[in-house]
Amino acid sequence: MPNLERPLAAPRFDSRSRGSLFRKLAVVFGVLFAVGFVVSRLDLSRSYGSLKHTGVASGSKEGNYYALVDGLGKLAAGGGGSIRNVESAGSADNVKLLINAAAGSCDVAFGLAQDGSEWGTSGKLELLGRLPKAETVFFLGAEADKMTELSQLAGKKIGVGPVGSGTERLANQLFDLPELRVLGVQLVNKPLGEQLDAAKKGELDLALLVIDEDAPLVVTALRETGLQIAGFSHIDVIARRLPHFRTGRIGAGQYEAVKVVPAQDKRVLRVETAIVGNRCASRSATIDLLNVVSRRFPDFVRHNKDTPNTTGLEPSITSKGFFERGGPELADEYAPWLVDVMPPTNWAYIVMGVSLLFNAMGAGHRFRLWRIDDTRVKLEGELPALFGANITLGDIAHITPGESDAKLTTPETKATVASLIKRLEELAARSRRQSLSVLVPMGQEMAYRYQEEIIYQTLAVLRSFARRASWAPPLTS
Repeated sequence: MPNLERPLAAPRFDSRSRGSLFRKLAVVFGVLFAVGFVVSRLDLSRSYGSLKHTGVASGSKEGNYYALVDGLGKLAAGGGGSIRNVESAGSADNVKLLINAAAGSCDVAFGLAQDGSEWGTSGKLELLGRLPKAETVFFLGAEADKMTELSQLAGKKIGVGPVGSGTERLANQLFDLPELRVLGVQLVNKPLGEQLDAAKKGELDLALLVIDEDAPLVVTALRETGLQIAGFSHIDVIARRLPHFRTGRIGAGQYEAVKVVPAQDKRVLRVETAIVGNRCASRSATIDLLNVVSRRFPDFVRHNKDTPNTTGLEPSITSKGFFERGGPELADEYAPWLVDVMPPTNWAYIVMGVSLLFNAMGAGHRFRLWRIDDTRVKLEGELPALFGANITLGDIAHITPGESDAKLTTPETKATVASLIKRLEELAARSRRQSLSVLVPMGQEMAYRYQEEIIYQTLAVLRSFARRASWAPPLTS
């Protein structure tokens, strides 16, 4: 039994203690300096480093898609990234490029395409987002102002862009409608530049363009080339037939206020532009692209969050979370290498799972420790029946069997003490075994050591009593 009456020694602050204090202070200040130095070197500015020569399929060089991707590339370069502008024939060609790249080299990861495009086999492509500014469907011609009714298109020769372009597909969808099919329109494939020249010369009655209404190509065609916009009074009916179409208005004088170009308001069709991915890019590269697009179009997030998706494509999980949160998560911005291994939500589930595991381990540990303590208390509860009420271990240590009480030398007492010693030995062994279990959190082993210390104190007193009674059982390990 420990001597609780031994006076404690007065603390001394000698040279060794002083040296230990100085060493600890030096370590603390050294760690603080190192942390401060590392933090001062961190660059927390937004970076687009995950966009490294990332291929984005756009369109022909004279088209709006190519100019748009070119602009995104300049924004990405300002943040340490780079976008490779992949020239193509347009939306349909971009879809083919993305599908082929996914099956092979993955040299093209993203592309632009008009809503209503044919997306190929389900699941191969995913929607990253829709640009907030829809493209306008223009019918441009030398005398297009005279065309106000759809019936006037009967027998007309209309340029619809190169083969494989989104404009060609849109024109086929439009003129394949039953009420327009009877008009006998002749669709002609030509590159954009040649198409506009042919319309100016009268070789084409109209040139069909699907392009941003403020694109330089359109502004030049209307202000300098002298082409006009055809506006059809019942175009809303057509928009109802094809769900990816919307209607809009080009105001009189929008392109030239003094000369009033166009001369009257024009009702036009509009169609959204989708940013499509083929799952080749990492999560961090996708987030960086969405960040760049958000800089270029401030309404990008709001538009995708508040308006329905009519493309038929399944939204990307990455972009869905981006729009719901209104931007990237902290981990996406400052630990992109980590989210490439696993998305932040999955990390959260892992952390939660680990937390639940440790809680369960802690609960198991506390339950087993409680059982040991409960068993010990019950065994100690048998001592008063042998040695009398309010007996302590110190009292038992000073009892002389035969002098204090003749009952303490009987065979029944011998058997009871031997049983207590055996059960306490088993309990001590169980405590040691369970203290080494994986259920015990690090640093919690001392609770078992405390129980063992109490058990061994009781064992020492009972063994000593048994030896004094001359019927001590043999000591066991």
